[in-house]
Amino acid sequence: MIADLKQYPEYRDSGLPWLGKVPEHWVVVRIKTVLRESDSRSIDGTGILLSLTRNRGLIPHREMTDKQHSAKTLIGYKCYKSGQIVMNRMQAWSGMFGSGAVCGLVSPDYAVFDILGGQFEKFILERLKTQDIVGQFALESKGIGSGFNRLYTDRFGTIPISLPPPDEQAAIERFLNWSNGQLEKAIRAKRKVITLLNEQKQVIIHRAVTHGLDPSVSLKHSGIPWLGDIPEHWDVRPIKTLLRETDRRSSDGADTLLSLTRNRGLIPHSEMTDKMHSANTLVGYKQYKPGQIVMNRMQAWSGMFGSGAVFGLVSPDYAVFDILGGHEVKFVLARLKAKDLVGQFAIASKGIGSGFNRLYTHRFGPIRITIPPINEQYSIVAYIDRETNGLNSAISRFEREIELLREYRTRLVADVVTGKLDVREATAKLPDETMSDLSDNDSVEALEDEPFEEEVLV
Repeated sequence: MIADLKQYPEYRDSGLPWLGKVPEHWVVVRIKTVLRESDSRSIDGTGILLSLTRNRGLIPHREMTDKQHSAKTLIGYKCYKSGQIVMNRMQAWSGMFGSGAVCGLVSPDYAVFDILGGQFEKFILERLKTQDIVGQFALESKGIGSGFNRLYTDRFGTIPISLPPPDEQAAIERFLNWSNGQLEKAIRAKRKVITLLNEQKQVIIHRAVTHGLDPSVSLKHSGIPWLGDIPEHWDVRPIKTLLRETDRRSSDGADTLLSLTRNRGLIPHSEMTDKMHSANTLVGYKQYKPGQIVMNRMQAWSGMFGSGAVFGLVSPDYAVFDILGGHEVKFVLARLKAKDLVGQFAIASKGIGSGFNRLYTHRFGPIRITIPPINEQYSIVAYIDRETNGLNSAISRFEREIELLREYRTRLVADVVTGKLDVREATAKLPDETMSDLSDNDSVEALEDEPFEEEVLV
């Protein structure tokens, strides 16, 4: 059905070079005739704090993180009610608009709009995110520098926007709900396959790093209940005999910022996102060099350790370790991520609550770890690489297919809401059920690599 979409039968020139031709019966109006700013403020600071996210819209802040928001009070925060649209003034140039099902409070620096004239919320939102119009938002944003420019309502409101009649907006919304549901089902199916492939990988890795490669080797009891039996020639020793924390800091913040991810290790932050990092300065960030291991103290319980091939800087809250005694970094990393050890990391992590617990080095170091001779470590790593190579290739292929499906979805939405494709006939043929059957706990976006790539602005 999607493949059969055609252009509208007639177009006319909008009179604006950046807008180009629009369907003959569409109107071109100023945004202020469609959206009216509302500036209702909280007088007591009570209410749910909402976060504006790029992919999930406006959601309760607590759904994004266990951390408390940094504001001392929510008095003066803007009131939002379902059916309105919120704009991040500093990110309007990137299409940072959203709405949500929950009433609450948003940043005083955001703009909240009522929708006028019977226009449809989802259509207007998608139209505000298309490249033609966000280019105008960038031009109209003003401030003291590119990172501080804001799009104020008086400049936002005068920008033209092309719109179909409200009944056609409703048809477009219905079509987009249906097509998005179909694409999400396809993406979810591929994600499930990736999950299964990763589980296969973990079985191979866990067996190799905890029991070695020779199933006939004699075993001995480790003396530690949670470690159980281990190969007779393996050692049991405290982690602190393998890893030594280093605390070298950047004096000028000039090096590459690195991000610790669950599946890709330690990589440049720029490979995760086009967005600038939120820190004002990287002075005081910890220095990392290849061959070291980095631990996210708050996520050690989930195996968040990594290394990478690039020199750079990591969060001051992370721990950076040198590897002692010539041990193989890939083996040590894989061992630290094994389920038996991460269970101990969870027990040893301490703090004021589950979302704030950290694994400090003085508690991390005494935890005992099984370790084979160094030459066997290299053999185990070679075995893991060999046995998981095909799985990694399959995972990469499915991830690329997901990326292409997302690119297609973005292009389809843009073509439909700008009038390049006519969905009226296709919508009339849709079945009654048009929404995705994804549950709230099974969303595609929730399955992404860490750190969470979605932009969160409070």
